[in-house]
Amino acid sequence: MVNAKAVPTPLPVGYAPVKSLDKAADPELQKRYQTVIGSLLYLMLGTRPDISFAVTKMAQFTANPTEDHLSHALYICRYLVGTPNYRLKYDGASGQGLNACTDLDWASDVNMRQSTSGFFIKLAGGLISWTTKAQKTVALSSTKAEYMVLSDCSRQVVWMHTLMGELGYSLKLIPICGDNQGSIFIASNPVTERHSKHIDIRYHYVREVISRKYACGFFINSDQNPADMFTKNLGSVKFLKYRGELGLEFLE
Repeated sequence: MVNAKAVPTPLPVGYAPVKSLDKAADPELQKRYQTVIGSLLYLMLGTRPDISFAVTKMAQFTANPTEDHLSHALYICRYLVGTPNYRLKYDGASGQGLNACTDLDWASDVNMRQSTSGFFIKLAGGLISWTTKAQKTVALSSTKAEYMVLSDCSRQVVWMHTLMGELGYSLKLIPICGDNQGSIFIASNPVTERHSKHIDIRYHYVREVISRKYACGFFINSDQNPADMFTKNLGSVKFLKYRGELGLEFLE
């Protein structure tokens, strides 16, 4: 892939992979696909949050891949060919503290109707934690699904409070930004209502996090939420805009 033609985004806009109808994959194809995905996962978990959604999405098909899946896994490699010198950069003198962003693509899985959630935590202008995953529970509305990803993010926020406390730092409220006002309202108001009474108890943990002053919900517009790139295939304009907000910079 060294001399492959570079592409501007990790996956083509609008691409939605589907499960193979064949009962068993070709062993050679499966082995090669798993090798490519394994290498991409190593990069994504280490220093490349910009490929988080693409790699996580394609990793769902390692058990029974097709030629189409392999070609799009290699498409991610073509994106990396054009961005080999991008690195996470942290600026301690910037005065930027800890903050988090969450986003969700409701019922995006065409096979199981599960939602794709994503969030990240940022420190000193660069990402220190990021996650993209398919939710285990099928949510009945986007508000409930957003509430679930808020809860997942809040657990990571509590861990940051614990870690920084052990290092001798006392943190203030960490804002968790989201683009769904309903989910922020449910998290900040511990009242059981008709529309939220069926939500699993474990997701209500975010209410305790907010009440103990570890975090607070903060609303931002959808077109200003950089976590959007962790849940969707974005066009090159939006993708490049949000990538610059992750702390990824080109270093000569």
